[in-house]
Amino acid sequence: MTPGCIIAMFLIIGIIFIPFGLLCLQTSNHIAEIIYRYDVDCVPDAYRGNRQAYIKDSSISKNCTLEAKVLEYMRAPIYVYYELENFYQNHRRYVKSRSDKQLRFGAKYTADSCSPVEWDNNGSPIVPCGLIAWSLFNDTYGFTRGSKEIKVNRKNISWKSDREHKFGKHVFPSNFQNGTLIGGGKLDPTVPLSEQEDLIVWMRTSALPKFRKLYGVIEDDLHADETIAIFVGNNYNTYTFGGKKSIVLSTASWLGGKNDFLGHAYIVTGSLSIIISILFALIHVKYPRPQGDPNCLSWNRKNSNS
Repeated sequence: MTPGCIIAMFLIIGIIFIPFGLLCLQTSNHIAEIIYRYDVDCVPDAYRGNRQAYIKDSSISKNCTLEAKVLEYMRAPIYVYYELENFYQNHRRYVKSRSDKQLRFGAKYTADSCSPVEWDNNGSPIVPCGLIAWSLFNDTYGFTRGSKEIKVNRKNISWKSDREHKFGKHVFPSNFQNGTLIGGGKLDPTVPLSEQEDLIVWMRTSALPKFRKLYGVIEDDLHADETIAIFVGNNYNTYTFGGKKSIVLSTASWLGGKNDFLGHAYIVTGSLSIIISILFALIHVKYPRPQGDPNCLSWNRKNSNS
């Protein structure tokens, strides 16, 4: 590892990283997105001052209609996400409140780790148990363009490995959301957990308090300057903890969704590498360090003495 080798290594890293970072930024900028926060707009004017009373009153309709303008051409497939903010799925007690064995093999594996949602009022096991499943997101979305419905494909939105290896094909929901305190969405007791894809997506917890999860896929193109109607079932209670809800429509690229961080990270790393290589080169020129003499190595000295 001579000085010349170190200088060349940093220089090569910079030369590779900066163009790749620019390519990532360009790719990210070509991804079209529509983001619409609706948790405020969907509350009736009479309840704007008391949103918790609105969301907890089952006699009040939770349906609302929004309009969104498509600013640029969006080529199918278009991914529909729901975005939550100020929701800490990474909280230690929340993350631990589940039973992976129960999800795979059934009620006999109900465990204390699901506390405080493991048994119903009659002492029967809840399937699926735990706080994660209990807080299942249950807002719904529909779309129209003029008088024509835009269909959303809800199949295969979860990881195939999760469906096949983590959620049982012969495990069905039971005693779920039967208590007095309802956390979120309900599950069809006739459908096995391996086919409950909304649940499978939700159970893969997020590391940050602001996250997106896939709701479905639109398989029709959306053209620039079109106006689409969004029908929202605003059922999920984020008002109690000051959370925010948004719906996101996004195209994708070979890098995935829109994300400028990766491009900026490569550019910053490449720029620092070039600066370091220049700095090392100046130091090497001004204060050259002579190469070591291999003859001074202990094993070479022994050979010369012999």
